Amino acid sequence: MADASASMTLATIPLIGFTLLAGFYLTTLNVRWTLVSVTVTAVLVTQLLLKLRRRDALTERRVCVLVLGDIGRSPRMQYHALSLSKHGYSVTFVGFPGTKPHQDVIGDERITIIPITEVKGLQVGPRMVSYVTKVILQSLQLLLVLLKTDVQSHILMQNPPGLPSIVVTWLVCGLRGTRFIIDWHNYGYTIMALSHGPDHPIVRLAQWYEQLFGRFSSHNLCVTNAMKEDLQNNWNIEATTLYDKPPAIFKETSVDLKHQLFMRLAKTIPQFQVCGERPGGETERTAFTGRDPSDLSVTLTSGRPALLISSTSWSEDEDFSILLKALEDYEGFVKAGASLPSLVCVITGKGPQKDHYRKLIDTLSFEHVKICTPWLEAEDYPVLLGSADLGVCLHKSSSGLDLPMKVVDMFGCCLPVCAIHFYCLHELVKHEENGLIFKDSEELSEQLKSLLWDFPGCEDEGKLGQFRRNLRASGGQRWDQNWDQNVLPLLTAP
Repeated sequence: MADASASMTLATIPLIGFTLLAGFYLTTLNVRWTLVSVTVTAVLVTQLLLKLRRRDALTERRVCVLVLGDIGRSPRMQYHALSLSKHGYSVTFVGFPGTKPHQDVIGDERITIIPITEVKGLQVGPRMVSYVTKVILQSLQLLLVLLKTDVQSHILMQNPPGLPSIVVTWLVCGLRGTRFIIDWHNYGYTIMALSHGPDHPIVRLAQWYEQLFGRFSSHNLCVTNAMKEDLQNNWNIEATTLYDKPPAIFKETSVDLKHQLFMRLAKTIPQFQVCGERPGGETERTAFTGRDPSDLSVTLTSGRPALLISSTSWSEDEDFSILLKALEDYEGFVKAGASLPSLVCVITGKGPQKDHYRKLIDTLSFEHVKICTPWLEAEDYPVLLGSADLGVCLHKSSSGLDLPMKVVDMFGCCLPVCAIHFYCLHELVKHEENGLIFKDSEELSEQLKSLLWDFPGCEDEGKLGQFRRNLRASGGQRWDQNWDQNVLPLLTAP
Protein backbone atom coordinates (compact mmCIF):
# COMPACT_ATOMS: atom_id res chain seq x y z
CA MET A 1 0.00 0.00 0.00
CA ALA A 2 2.78 2.40 0.95
CA ASP A 3 4.82 1.51 -2.16
CA ALA A 4 1.85 2.07 -4.49
CA SER A 5 1.06 5.42 -2.92
CA ALA A 6 4.72 6.41 -3.09
CA SER A 7 4.91 5.48 -6.77
CA MET A 8 1.93 7.71 -7.54
CA THR A 9 3.48 10.50 -5.50
CA LEU A 10 6.83 10.24 -7.23
CA ALA A 11 5.12 10.16 -10.62
CA THR A 12 3.37 13.44 -9.75
CA ILE A 13 6.67 15.27 -9.16
CA PRO A 14 7.97 15.11 -12.76
CA LEU A 15 4.45 15.96 -13.96
CA ILE A 16 4.60 19.17 -11.96
CA GLY A 17 8.01 19.90 -13.44
CA PHE A 18 6.68 19.34 -16.96
CA THR A 19 3.71 21.61 -16.27
CA LEU A 20 6.00 24.38 -15.03
CA LEU A 21 8.20 24.16 -18.12
CA ALA A 22 5.21 24.08 -20.42
CA GLY A 23 3.64 26.97 -18.54
CA PHE A 24 6.82 29.00 -18.86
CA TYR A 25 6.77 28.50 -22.63
CA LEU A 26 3.08 29.26 -22.95
CA THR A 27 3.27 32.43 -20.84
CA THR A 28 5.28 33.92 -23.64
CA LEU A 29 2.12 33.61 -25.78
CA ASN A 30 -0.59 35.37 -23.73
CA VAL A 31 -2.09 35.96 -20.26
CA ARG A 32 -4.77 33.26 -20.65
CA TRP A 33 -2.13 30.52 -20.87
CA THR A 34 -0.41 32.03 -17.83
CA LEU A 35 -3.58 31.58 -15.77
CA VAL A 36 -4.06 28.03 -17.08
CA SER A 37 -0.50 26.96 -16.24
CA VAL A 38 -0.63 28.50 -12.75
CA THR A 39 -3.97 26.79 -12.06
CA VAL A 40 -2.79 23.37 -13.28
CA THR A 41 0.44 23.67 -11.28
CA ALA A 42 -1.49 24.63 -8.14
CA VAL A 43 -3.82 21.65 -8.58
CA LEU A 44 -0.92 19.23 -9.05
CA VAL A 45 0.99 20.62 -6.06
CA THR A 46 -2.14 20.32 -3.92
CA GLN A 47 -2.65 16.75 -5.12
CA LEU A 48 0.96 15.93 -4.28
CA LEU A 49 0.70 17.36 -0.76
CA LEU A 50 -2.58 15.52 -0.15
CA LYS A 51 -0.96 12.24 -1.21
CA LEU A 52 2.10 12.85 0.94
CA ARG A 53 -0.01 13.75 3.98
CA ARG A 54 -2.66 11.04 3.55
CA ARG A 55 -3.27 9.71 7.05
CA ASP A 56 -5.28 6.78 8.33
CA ALA A 57 -6.48 5.48 11.67
CA LEU A 58 -3.05 3.98 12.43
CA THR A 59 -0.86 6.96 11.54
CA GLU A 60 -0.60 8.21 15.13
CA ARG A 61 0.64 4.75 16.19
CA ARG A 62 3.50 4.67 13.67
CA VAL A 63 7.03 5.95 14.36
CA CYS A 64 10.15 5.83 12.22
CA VAL A 65 13.49 5.36 14.02
CA LEU A 66 16.33 6.55 11.79
CA VAL A 67 20.10 6.19 12.10
CA LEU A 68 22.43 6.81 9.17
CA GLY A 69 24.76 4.15 10.54
CA ASP A 70 25.00 0.46 11.39
CA ILE A 71 21.76 -0.50 13.18
CA GLY A 72 23.47 -3.32 15.08
CA ARG A 73 26.04 -0.89 16.49
CA SER A 74 23.41 1.67 17.53
CA PRO A 75 22.21 0.30 20.89
CA ARG A 76 20.39 3.44 22.04
CA MET A 77 18.28 3.53 18.86
CA GLN A 78 17.54 -0.18 19.27
CA TYR A 79 16.32 0.57 22.80
CA HIS A 80 14.14 3.38 21.42
CA ALA A 81 12.58 0.94 18.95
CA LEU A 82 11.90 -1.66 21.64
CA SER A 83 10.36 0.94 23.99
CA LEU A 84 8.09 2.21 21.21
CA SER A 85 7.00 -1.34 20.46
CA LYS A 86 6.23 -2.03 24.13
CA HIS A 87 3.83 0.91 24.06
CA GLY A 88 2.02 -0.41 21.00
CA TYR A 89 3.68 1.66 18.27
CA SER A 90 4.53 0.15 14.89
CA VAL A 91 8.19 0.96 14.29
CA THR A 92 9.95 1.42 10.96
CA PHE A 93 13.66 1.12 11.73
CA VAL A 94 15.80 2.64 8.95
CA GLY A 95 19.58 2.30 8.90
CA PHE A 96 22.61 0.55 7.46
CA PRO A 97 22.80 -3.25 7.64
CA GLY A 98 25.95 -4.84 8.95
CA THR A 99 26.20 -5.96 12.54
CA LYS A 100 23.34 -8.17 13.66
CA PRO A 101 20.91 -6.24 15.92
CA HIS A 102 19.82 -7.65 19.25
CA GLN A 103 17.52 -10.67 18.95
CA ASP A 104 14.74 -8.78 20.77
CA VAL A 105 14.70 -6.26 17.91
CA ILE A 106 14.83 -8.90 15.17
CA GLY A 107 12.08 -10.95 16.77
CA ASP A 108 9.68 -8.08 17.51
CA GLU A 109 6.65 -8.23 15.20
CA ARG A 110 6.02 -4.49 15.57
CA ILE A 111 9.51 -3.54 14.37
CA THR A 112 10.22 -3.54 10.63
CA ILE A 113 13.84 -3.00 9.64
CA ILE A 114 14.36 -1.19 6.34
CA PRO A 115 18.05 -1.45 5.37
CA ILE A 116 19.66 1.29 3.31
CA THR A 117 23.11 1.03 1.80
CA GLU A 118 25.93 3.41 2.56
CA VAL A 119 26.62 5.01 -0.81
CA LYS A 120 30.02 6.17 -2.00
CA GLY A 121 30.78 9.28 -3.99
CA LEU A 122 32.89 9.46 -7.12
CA GLN A 123 36.12 7.56 -6.55
CA VAL A 124 38.05 9.73 -8.99
CA GLY A 125 39.06 13.34 -8.76
CA PRO A 126 39.51 15.55 -5.67
CA ARG A 127 38.43 14.25 -2.27
CA MET A 128 35.95 17.12 -1.93
CA VAL A 129 34.15 16.02 -5.12
CA SER A 130 33.85 12.50 -3.72
CA TYR A 131 32.42 13.82 -0.46
CA VAL A 132 29.89 16.15 -2.16
CA THR A 133 28.64 13.45 -4.54
CA LYS A 134 28.28 11.03 -1.62
CA VAL A 135 26.12 13.52 0.29
CA ILE A 136 23.93 14.16 -2.77
CA LEU A 137 23.43 10.46 -3.55
CA GLN A 138 22.79 9.57 0.10
CA SER A 139 20.25 12.41 0.32
CA LEU A 140 18.32 11.18 -2.71
CA GLN A 141 18.35 7.59 -1.45
CA LEU A 142 17.14 8.56 2.02
CA LEU A 143 14.46 10.85 0.58
CA LEU A 144 13.05 8.05 -1.57
CA VAL A 145 13.12 5.54 1.31
CA LEU A 146 11.30 7.86 3.70
CA LEU A 147 8.69 8.87 1.11
CA LYS A 148 7.95 5.21 0.34
CA THR A 149 6.99 4.43 3.95
CA ASP A 150 3.51 4.98 5.35
CA VAL A 151 2.96 8.38 6.93
CA GLN A 152 4.46 8.35 10.43
CA SER A 153 3.39 10.35 13.46
CA HIS A 154 7.07 10.98 14.35
CA ILE A 155 10.53 10.40 12.95
CA LEU A 156 13.12 9.90 15.70
CA MET A 157 16.59 10.46 14.24
CA GLN A 158 20.04 9.96 15.75
CA ASN A 159 22.62 12.72 15.38
CA PRO A 160 25.45 12.23 14.58
CA PRO A 161 25.63 11.30 11.82
CA GLY A 162 23.40 14.15 10.70
CA LEU A 163 24.76 14.96 7.25
CA PRO A 164 22.60 14.72 5.20
CA SER A 165 19.91 13.08 7.36
CA ILE A 166 18.84 16.18 9.33
CA VAL A 167 17.81 18.26 6.30
CA VAL A 168 16.29 15.30 4.42
CA THR A 169 14.25 14.23 7.45
CA TRP A 170 13.14 17.80 8.09
CA LEU A 171 11.99 18.09 4.46
CA VAL A 172 10.05 14.80 4.61
CA CYS A 173 8.45 15.75 7.94
CA GLY A 174 7.40 19.11 6.49
CA LEU A 175 5.89 17.50 3.40
CA ARG A 176 4.05 14.79 5.32
CA GLY A 177 3.01 16.64 8.48
CA THR A 178 5.20 14.37 10.63
CA ARG A 179 6.79 15.55 13.88
CA PHE A 180 10.59 15.48 13.93
CA ILE A 181 12.64 14.45 16.99
CA ILE A 182 16.45 14.62 17.02
CA ASP A 183 18.33 12.52 19.56
CA TRP A 184 21.63 14.36 20.03
CA HIS A 185 24.34 11.85 20.98
CA ASN A 186 27.18 14.27 20.20
CA TYR A 187 28.02 16.92 17.61
CA GLY A 188 29.00 15.57 14.23
CA TYR A 189 31.33 18.45 13.42
CA THR A 190 33.47 17.74 16.53
CA ILE A 191 33.99 14.16 15.36
CA MET A 192 35.03 15.43 11.91
CA ALA A 193 37.45 17.83 13.61
CA LEU A 194 39.40 14.90 15.06
CA SER A 195 40.68 13.99 11.60
CA HIS A 196 40.45 17.31 9.72
CA GLY A 197 41.15 19.87 12.45
CA PRO A 198 38.66 22.41 13.84
CA ASP A 199 39.41 25.08 11.21
CA HIS A 200 38.94 22.92 8.12
CA PRO A 201 36.25 24.31 5.75
CA ILE A 202 34.29 21.03 5.86
CA VAL A 203 34.23 21.12 9.67
CA ARG A 204 33.04 24.74 9.70
CA LEU A 205 30.36 23.91 7.12
CA ALA A 206 29.22 20.91 9.17
CA GLN A 207 28.96 23.06 12.31
CA TRP A 208 26.88 25.68 10.48
CA TYR A 209 24.67 22.92 9.03
CA GLU A 210 24.01 21.25 12.41
CA GLN A 211 23.32 24.56 14.12
CA LEU A 212 20.94 25.81 11.43
CA PHE A 213 18.89 22.71 10.65
CA GLY A 214 19.00 21.34 14.20
CA ARG A 215 16.62 24.17 15.15
CA PHE A 216 13.94 22.90 12.77
CA SER A 217 13.03 19.82 14.80
CA SER A 218 9.81 19.55 16.80
CA HIS A 219 11.53 18.12 19.87
CA ASN A 220 15.09 17.29 20.90
CA LEU A 221 16.67 14.71 23.18
CA CYS A 222 20.27 14.72 24.40
CA VAL A 223 22.49 12.50 26.52
CA THR A 224 23.75 14.85 29.28
CA ASN A 225 22.75 17.99 31.13
CA ALA A 226 25.98 19.57 29.90
CA MET A 227 24.86 19.04 26.30
CA LYS A 228 21.38 20.34 27.12
CA GLU A 229 22.89 23.58 28.43
CA ASP A 230 25.25 23.87 25.45
CA LEU A 231 22.43 23.39 22.92
CA GLN A 232 20.35 26.03 24.69
CA ASN A 233 23.09 28.60 25.27
CA ASN A 234 24.94 28.37 21.95
CA TRP A 235 22.36 27.18 19.42
CA ASN A 236 19.07 28.19 21.07
CA ILE A 237 17.81 24.59 20.91
CA GLU A 238 15.71 23.28 23.79
CA ALA A 239 16.30 19.63 24.61
CA THR A 240 15.22 17.01 27.14
CA THR A 241 18.04 15.09 28.80
CA LEU A 242 17.57 11.37 28.33
CA TYR A 243 20.48 9.74 30.11
CA ASP A 244 21.59 6.38 28.78
CA LYS A 245 20.35 3.76 31.22
CA PRO A 246 21.02 0.04 31.05
CA PRO A 247 18.14 -2.20 29.98
CA ALA A 248 17.29 -5.21 32.11
CA ILE A 249 19.60 -7.52 30.13
CA PHE A 250 22.61 -5.87 31.81
CA LYS A 251 22.99 -7.49 35.22
CA GLU A 252 25.44 -9.54 37.25
CA THR A 253 26.00 -12.98 35.74
CA SER A 254 25.52 -16.16 37.77
CA VAL A 255 28.46 -18.56 38.10
CA ASP A 256 26.69 -21.15 35.93
CA LEU A 257 26.12 -18.65 33.10
CA LYS A 258 29.70 -17.44 33.40
CA HIS A 259 30.93 -20.98 32.96
CA GLN A 260 28.68 -21.60 29.94
CA LEU A 261 29.94 -18.42 28.26
CA PHE A 262 33.58 -19.10 29.08
CA MET A 263 33.29 -22.64 27.73
CA ARG A 264 31.92 -21.32 24.41
CA LEU A 265 34.58 -18.61 24.17
CA ALA A 266 37.36 -21.07 25.04
CA LYS A 267 36.64 -22.98 21.82
CA THR A 268 37.97 -20.11 19.73
CA ILE A 269 39.81 -17.79 22.15
CA PRO A 270 42.92 -19.32 23.77
CA GLN A 271 42.97 -16.73 26.56
CA PHE A 272 39.88 -18.40 28.09
CA GLN A 273 41.47 -21.85 28.11
CA VAL A 274 43.36 -23.45 30.99
CA CYS A 275 47.09 -23.26 30.26
CA GLY A 276 48.31 -26.47 28.65
CA GLU A 277 44.81 -27.85 28.29
CA ARG A 278 42.80 -27.97 25.07
CA PRO A 279 39.01 -27.47 25.14
CA GLY A 280 36.83 -30.52 24.81
CA GLY A 281 38.73 -32.73 27.25
CA GLU A 282 37.25 -34.88 30.00
CA THR A 283 37.42 -32.10 32.61
CA GLU A 284 35.11 -29.15 32.07
CA ARG A 285 37.34 -26.21 32.96
CA THR A 286 38.14 -22.73 31.76
CA ALA A 287 40.78 -20.24 32.90
CA PHE A 288 38.22 -18.87 35.38
CA THR A 289 35.74 -21.63 36.24
CA GLY A 290 35.44 -25.36 36.68
CA ARG A 291 32.65 -27.91 37.02
CA ASP A 292 32.92 -30.57 39.72
CA PRO A 293 32.21 -33.94 38.02
CA SER A 294 30.85 -35.43 41.27
CA ASP A 295 27.93 -33.04 41.79
CA LEU A 296 28.16 -30.94 38.57
CA SER A 297 28.46 -27.73 40.61
CA VAL A 298 30.36 -24.79 39.08
CA THR A 299 32.85 -22.70 41.04
CA LEU A 300 35.28 -19.89 40.32
CA THR A 301 38.81 -21.28 40.56
CA SER A 302 40.95 -19.91 43.38
CA GLY A 303 44.01 -19.10 41.28
CA ARG A 304 42.10 -17.59 38.40
CA PRO A 305 43.29 -14.48 36.57
CA ALA A 306 41.34 -11.25 36.89
CA LEU A 307 39.07 -10.51 33.94
CA LEU A 308 39.47 -6.96 32.65
CA ILE A 309 37.12 -5.74 29.93
CA SER A 310 36.97 -2.71 27.68
CA SER A 311 34.51 -2.04 24.88
CA THR A 312 35.32 0.25 21.99
CA SER A 313 34.39 1.42 18.52
CA TRP A 314 38.14 1.72 17.78
CA SER A 315 37.75 5.38 16.81
CA GLU A 316 40.00 8.42 17.14
CA ASP A 317 38.42 9.57 20.39
CA GLU A 318 39.81 6.50 22.22
CA ASP A 319 43.57 6.17 22.67
CA PHE A 320 44.23 2.52 23.49
CA SER A 321 47.96 3.08 23.73
CA ILE A 322 47.15 4.35 27.24
CA LEU A 323 45.75 0.96 28.24
CA LEU A 324 48.58 -0.96 26.56
CA LYS A 325 51.19 1.11 28.41
CA ALA A 326 49.32 0.58 31.71
CA LEU A 327 49.27 -3.18 31.09
CA GLU A 328 53.00 -3.07 30.42
CA ASP A 329 53.49 -1.38 33.80
CA TYR A 330 51.19 -3.95 35.43
CA GLU A 331 53.31 -6.76 33.99
CA GLY A 332 56.30 -5.12 35.65
CA PHE A 333 54.51 -4.98 39.01
CA VAL A 334 53.79 -8.71 38.89
CA LYS A 335 57.35 -9.60 37.88
CA ALA A 336 58.64 -7.48 40.76
CA GLY A 337 56.73 -9.69 43.20
CA ALA A 338 53.56 -7.65 43.84
CA SER A 339 50.60 -9.61 45.21
CA LEU A 340 48.65 -9.27 41.97
CA PRO A 341 46.85 -11.79 39.75
CA SER A 342 47.52 -12.51 36.13
CA LEU A 343 45.22 -10.55 33.81
CA VAL A 344 43.05 -11.50 30.87
CA CYS A 345 42.15 -8.27 29.09
CA VAL A 346 39.23 -8.49 26.65
CA ILE A 347 38.77 -5.56 24.27
CA THR A 348 35.58 -6.02 22.30
CA GLY A 349 34.22 -3.98 19.41
CA LYS A 350 34.61 -3.07 15.74
CA GLY A 351 36.01 0.05 14.16
CA PRO A 352 38.51 1.70 11.82
CA GLN A 353 41.56 1.56 14.10
CA LYS A 354 41.21 -2.05 15.25
CA ASP A 355 43.86 -3.42 12.86
CA HIS A 356 46.29 -0.70 13.93
CA TYR A 357 46.02 -1.64 17.60
CA ARG A 358 46.02 -5.37 16.94
CA LYS A 359 49.42 -4.97 15.28
CA LEU A 360 50.66 -3.13 18.38
CA ILE A 361 49.27 -5.86 20.63
CA ASP A 362 51.04 -8.53 18.57
CA THR A 363 54.38 -6.85 19.29
CA LEU A 364 53.89 -7.13 23.07
CA SER A 365 55.44 -10.04 24.93
CA PHE A 366 53.75 -10.47 28.31
CA GLU A 367 53.98 -13.38 30.71
CA HIS A 368 51.23 -12.39 33.15
CA VAL A 369 48.90 -10.36 30.89
CA LYS A 370 46.91 -11.81 28.01
CA ILE A 371 44.97 -9.64 25.56
CA CYS A 372 42.26 -10.64 23.08
CA THR A 373 40.06 -8.54 20.80
CA PRO A 374 36.95 -10.60 19.95
CA TRP A 375 33.67 -9.42 18.48
CA LEU A 376 30.78 -10.69 20.61
CA GLU A 377 27.20 -11.40 19.63
CA ALA A 378 24.73 -8.91 21.08
CA GLU A 379 23.35 -11.58 23.42
CA ASP A 380 26.82 -12.51 24.79
CA TYR A 381 28.07 -8.99 25.47
CA PRO A 382 25.98 -8.28 28.61
CA VAL A 383 26.79 -11.75 29.96
CA LEU A 384 30.53 -11.06 29.60
CA LEU A 385 30.21 -7.65 31.27
CA GLY A 386 28.38 -9.30 34.16
CA SER A 387 31.21 -11.86 34.41
CA ALA A 388 34.13 -9.40 34.48
CA ASP A 389 36.04 -8.15 37.53
CA LEU A 390 36.84 -4.62 36.32
CA GLY A 391 35.98 -2.39 33.37
CA VAL A 392 38.16 0.20 31.64
CA CYS A 393 36.85 3.08 29.53
CA LEU A 394 39.09 5.17 27.25
CA HIS A 395 36.31 7.19 25.62
CA LYS A 396 37.14 10.90 25.44
CA SER A 397 34.19 12.78 24.01
CA SER A 398 35.05 14.83 20.92
CA SER A 399 32.71 17.54 22.22
CA GLY A 400 33.25 16.88 25.93
CA LEU A 401 29.47 16.69 26.26
CA ASP A 402 28.46 13.05 25.77
CA LEU A 403 28.87 10.06 28.07
CA PRO A 404 30.14 6.56 27.21
CA MET A 405 27.27 4.07 26.99
CA LYS A 406 29.75 1.26 27.70
CA VAL A 407 30.13 2.57 31.27
CA VAL A 408 26.35 2.73 31.64
CA ASP A 409 26.17 -0.94 30.64
CA MET A 410 29.01 -1.84 33.01
CA PHE A 411 27.25 -0.13 35.90
CA GLY A 412 24.08 -2.03 35.02
CA CYS A 413 26.14 -5.19 35.64
CA CYS A 414 27.49 -3.70 38.92
CA LEU A 415 30.95 -3.69 37.35
CA PRO A 416 33.36 -1.05 38.75
CA VAL A 417 35.12 1.08 36.14
CA CYS A 418 38.36 2.96 35.62
CA ALA A 419 37.54 5.77 33.15
CA ILE A 420 39.68 8.44 31.51
CA HIS A 421 38.82 11.99 32.51
CA PHE A 422 36.90 14.47 30.36
CA TYR A 423 34.61 17.44 30.99
CA CYS A 424 31.22 15.96 31.99
CA LEU A 425 32.28 12.47 33.09
CA HIS A 426 31.29 13.33 36.67
CA GLU A 427 27.64 13.06 35.60
CA LEU A 428 28.21 9.30 35.41
CA VAL A 429 31.40 8.15 37.16
CA LYS A 430 31.73 9.15 40.82
CA HIS A 431 35.42 8.96 41.73
CA GLU A 432 36.09 6.67 44.71
CA GLU A 433 32.38 5.69 44.80
CA ASN A 434 31.57 3.54 41.76
CA GLY A 435 34.97 3.65 40.09
CA LEU A 436 38.13 5.66 39.54
CA ILE A 437 39.03 8.41 37.07
CA PHE A 438 42.50 8.62 35.53
CA LYS A 439 44.30 11.04 33.21
CA ASP A 440 47.18 8.96 31.83
CA SER A 441 48.65 5.45 31.65
CA GLU A 442 50.65 5.91 34.87
CA GLU A 443 47.52 6.71 36.89
CA LEU A 444 45.66 3.81 35.27
CA SER A 445 48.40 1.29 36.09
CA GLU A 446 48.44 2.44 39.72
CA GLN A 447 44.67 2.09 39.86
CA LEU A 448 44.82 -1.44 38.46
CA LYS A 449 47.46 -2.24 41.07
CA SER A 450 45.43 -0.87 43.99
CA LEU A 451 42.11 -2.40 42.93
CA LEU A 452 43.45 -5.88 42.16
CA TRP A 453 45.87 -6.23 45.06
CA ASP A 454 45.37 -9.64 46.77
CA PHE A 455 42.78 -10.66 44.15
CA PRO A 456 40.35 -12.44 44.51
CA GLY A 457 40.26 -11.52 48.20
CA CYS A 458 39.94 -7.83 47.29
CA GLU A 459 36.45 -8.56 45.97
CA ASP A 460 35.32 -8.72 49.59
CA GLU A 461 37.74 -6.52 51.49
CA GLY A 462 39.23 -3.97 49.09
CA LYS A 463 38.07 -1.00 47.06
CA LEU A 464 36.94 -3.23 44.22
CA GLY A 465 34.42 -4.95 46.46
CA GLN A 466 33.31 -1.66 47.99
CA PHE A 467 32.65 -0.12 44.57
CA ARG A 468 30.62 -3.17 43.55
CA ARG A 469 28.56 -3.00 46.75
CA ASN A 470 27.93 0.71 46.15
CA LEU A 471 26.67 -0.07 42.64
CA ARG A 472 24.36 -2.77 43.97
CA ALA A 473 23.02 -0.46 46.67
CA SER A 474 22.43 2.46 44.28
CA GLY A 475 20.24 0.27 42.07
CA GLY A 476 19.59 3.00 39.59
CA GLN A 477 16.86 3.66 37.09
CA ARG A 478 16.62 1.32 34.12
CA TRP A 479 16.04 2.30 30.49
CA ASP A 480 12.31 1.51 30.41
CA GLN A 481 11.42 3.75 33.36
CA ASN A 482 13.69 6.52 32.10
CA TRP A 483 12.20 6.37 28.59
CA ASP A 484 8.60 6.34 29.86
CA GLN A 485 9.33 9.40 31.95
CA ASN A 486 11.14 11.51 29.33
CA VAL A 487 10.22 10.35 25.81
CA LEU A 488 6.67 9.05 25.98
CA PRO A 489 5.25 12.50 26.92
CA LEU A 490 6.85 13.96 23.77
CA LEU A 491 5.04 11.43 21.58
CA THR A 492 1.66 12.15 23.13
CA ALA A 493 2.10 15.94 23.20
CA PRO A 494 0.12 17.97 20.64
